[in-house]
Amino acid sequence: MPLCFHLTPPPVIPRKLPITVDVPSRSLTVNLRAFPLSGEQAAAAAMASNSVRVAAAQMTSVNDLAANFATCSRLVKEAASAGAKLLCLPESFSYIGARDGDSVKVAEPLDGPIMKQYCSLARESGIWLSLGGFQERGCDDAHLCNTHVIVDDGGNIRSTYRKIHLFDVDVPGGRVYKESSFTEAGKDVVAVDSPVGRLGLTVCYDLRFPELYQQLRFQHGAQIMLVPSAFTKITGEAHWEILLRARAIETQCYVIASAQAGQHNEKRESHGETLIIDPWGTVVGRLPDRTSTGITVADIDFSFIDSVRTKLPIAKQRQPIEFWKSSSL
Repeated sequence: MPLCFHLTPPPVIPRKLPITVDVPSRSLTVNLRAFPLSGEQAAAAAMASNSVRVAAAQMTSVNDLAANFATCSRLVKEAASAGAKLLCLPESFSYIGARDGDSVKVAEPLDGPIMKQYCSLARESGIWLSLGGFQERGCDDAHLCNTHVIVDDGGNIRSTYRKIHLFDVDVPGGRVYKESSFTEAGKDVVAVDSPVGRLGLTVCYDLRFPELYQQLRFQHGAQIMLVPSAFTKITGEAHWEILLRARAIETQCYVIASAQAGQHNEKRESHGETLIIDPWGTVVGRLPDRTSTGITVADIDFSFIDSVRTKLPIAKQRQPIEFWKSSSL
């Protein structure tokens, strides 16, 4: 199993050397569950041990539900075998349509057969799953919700977040996107406890709106930001890693950004570059190939989170929103 060691620690703050692991496609399934725990109990147990392993996936979804599920199943088994307690799959993990409107046609409620498959996969593999960007049926036949679903290792849906910021953009040098034409925007900020800490849930284009991440950190106590995405090739090359590292630094959280990668069809290509970033802004997990299918693995170090937040106490120093309102000219 190849290892990639980052041997230069960040300045000022000592920490363990981060390790990323690229897992081969064939691996044994290891069920790491001994007893079922609530999210709060699992989070407390993880923090007591100071570190816990996570994995982030990279894939190229297509307009074939069965083929995508087969890919996800392999990635889930690889993550479980690597000792990960949580695997994060990218936005649109289950389906990317070849034509406009295809995603709405396959949209289902969260208790439908597609999501049940993934819940069963989590249960059988004994691992929590972040399923970011599921096509959940909307209020009518013409709309869906872009929904981030957290499933525990018993196959139960623990939390859901519906994407707030919709991708209505004329990409420079690319195509025009109008996600709001078929997607209902979410309204709620969502964080949830898990075996790897308290998760802040977001999806893709949310990344450009730091207010959401500030809310997740300072109002909802997030320790890890999840950013499942399908960034375009053009915007990804320009902004992807910069934005992710900025969100990690300014919130002092780990960021797990699982990405769609490569050519999905003749009209759509994604940037890829799945990353795991620590609270100092250091990349601690990255696949060697930006567009390949696979996982990267890293350890969440709770003592390092505490160290960064203690030495740079921005939570105590930041001004409340009322301060800025009163100081505006």
